[in-house]
Amino acid sequence: MNDSPEAGRLKAAPSHERHFYSANRAFGRFGMRIFEPLTMAKPHWHGHVEANFALHHSMDYDVDNQAVHVPAGRLAVFWAGIPHRLHQVTRTSDQPPKLCNIYLPLDAFLMMNHIASMQVALLGGGMLLLPEALCNEDMVRRWYADYRSGDFERTEVLKMELNALFRRVFIDQPEFLRSPRNDSVGDRALSSVHIRHVIAMVRLVLENLEKPLRNADITAVTGLHENYALGLFTQIMQVPLRQFVLRMRLMRARALLVESSLAIASVAEASGFTSISQFYHQFKTAYGTAPNAVRSQYLG
Repeated sequence: MNDSPEAGRLKAAPSHERHFYSANRAFGRFGMRIFEPLTMAKPHWHGHVEANFALHHSMDYDVDNQAVHVPAGRLAVFWAGIPHRLHQVTRTSDQPPKLCNIYLPLDAFLMMNHIASMQVALLGGGMLLLPEALCNEDMVRRWYADYRSGDFERTEVLKMELNALFRRVFIDQPEFLRSPRNDSVGDRALSSVHIRHVIAMVRLVLENLEKPLRNADITAVTGLHENYALGLFTQIMQVPLRQFVLRMRLMRARALLVESSLAIASVAEASGFTSISQFYHQFKTAYGTAPNAVRSQYLG
């Protein structure tokens, strides 16, 4: 899919964008890549909703100790915060296998309109398989060309198309390769109610990033005991609430640096950082480069 002469001439993503899910960086950047699939020695997880489109091959995953088979030519979508490992690639033609991965930031996914059922299903461990009629190779090729173009508007339209596609899937009965958690609540089980509590906390964080946010303020939206709500958040999101807030602030700051002309001090304030020195330290730790360097790279 990316072997044409045109692909080589497309603008490459900035270097700090290539680490879509590095463990020591701020998670959740939007990204898309096409590559030769490789099996994994051990499971990993990261802070995205991930979509896989397998071309000329099928895939066998281990998702949280459950075997899942992903057929060729179908878009499979899942929350990558659940440990997963690609352990087998099976060719389905004489063409070389290629895998398209789309990395959708968790905050963007949870703020998408009218897909609450999908949000709960994926955070509940479901792996969704889209009908071939709704998403095929031609569509994936177009998305990839839009992403690689470096054009902000094209990338935004791509995200809007994903939102519309997700809405369309749930008009009818969706097909799951891995079923979401059900609502039978045992001593340790998690239900869709628990997941909705976590989504409520995430949304409160995203809507109030510029304000001081205490754990008690965030967990209050659930009506649950603070410690219980914090435990739920960590269990489902695979990251403590305070660390999640920091990561979301870093993501907002990066977006403001790229998409606005705000002074860097104003970017820090709008993202909820209490001092410019704290902002610089956290940003460089997360992204491996200073805020002004990121802005210069895009403006250049």
